[in-house]
Amino acid sequence: MGKTTCARIFAKAINCTERTGDGEPCGACESCRMFGDGRSYNVHELDAASNNSVEDIRSLTEKVQVPPQLGKYSVYIIDEVHMLSQAAFNAFLKTLEEPPAYAIFVLATTEKHKIIPTILSRCQIFDFNRIRVDDTVDYLASIAEREGVKYEREGLNLIALKADGAMRDALSTFDQVVSFSEGNITYDRVVESLNILDLAYYFRITDDMHSRNYVDALLCLDEVLRKGFDIPQFVAGLNVHVRNLLVSQDERSAGVLEVGEAIAQRYVEKARELPLRDLVLAMELITDAESTLRSSSNQRLHVEVMLVALCSEEGEKKNG
Repeated sequence: MGKTTCARIFAKAINCTERTGDGEPCGACESCRMFGDGRSYNVHELDAASNNSVEDIRSLTEKVQVPPQLGKYSVYIIDEVHMLSQAAFNAFLKTLEEPPAYAIFVLATTEKHKIIPTILSRCQIFDFNRIRVDDTVDYLASIAEREGVKYEREGLNLIALKADGAMRDALSTFDQVVSFSEGNITYDRVVESLNILDLAYYFRITDDMHSRNYVDALLCLDEVLRKGFDIPQFVAGLNVHVRNLLVSQDERSAGVLEVGEAIAQRYVEKARELPLRDLVLAMELITDAESTLRSSSNQRLHVEVMLVALCSEEGEKKNG
């Protein structure tokens, strides 16, 4: 559930005449029915990403002067409010300083620091946190069971990782994968349908690094490129992979992994096999390669040199 969705639920609840004991809208009163039908005149939305001028704000403030026709409050939801121009912020400030008793403003943003202090100081702030991977997986699993969709938890875990904390993205991806997999969500089918680079390739690279086998590491890179993945994507993913192994070295820091329970356990088990010093040096090599990759005239050669260094004792001595 996102910021704007919560703002709409709040707008519905605050004008509900028969709220439940825990403050939820009843869904049956006239105000709730009008809201559900999209006919409510008490809720006004403005997308500041595309309506960020002084004229847009003045048009909004003119609406504020009209009291609600049904219910006690008029709710004004301004999405992406940080996109307002400086002049628009200043024009909005007067209304916020002396709003009518029936007017409630909900300002939704992902970049709170861009809102001018004089407006921010007049707001009650609610910070929304990203949804944890395991929570997303649990919710998708409940939907799958309710809809009769077969699933592997590892497959749902990939969907949750792809969504990166956004439940709406997770649900749309879930629908896509259900259609592709004909109602049977497996790890392999999710990888195929979403064109995700399988973590197995990264685990192969770290195994080659540990065994000093640069030949297999180069063959692994070749296989990845043949599948159509680009080099910057591979290097960025490898860096994250080594970081995950690094934090998995200690059970206290392993808790910061956001990869789901099953994959986290795989990282913890693999981290036990790898010396901490090797992981630190590997992260330095990969970070250096990633930072200079864009300016390289031959990106494949650039990454192949990095892989050889990762699998070479000489690379360790050089960094040491």
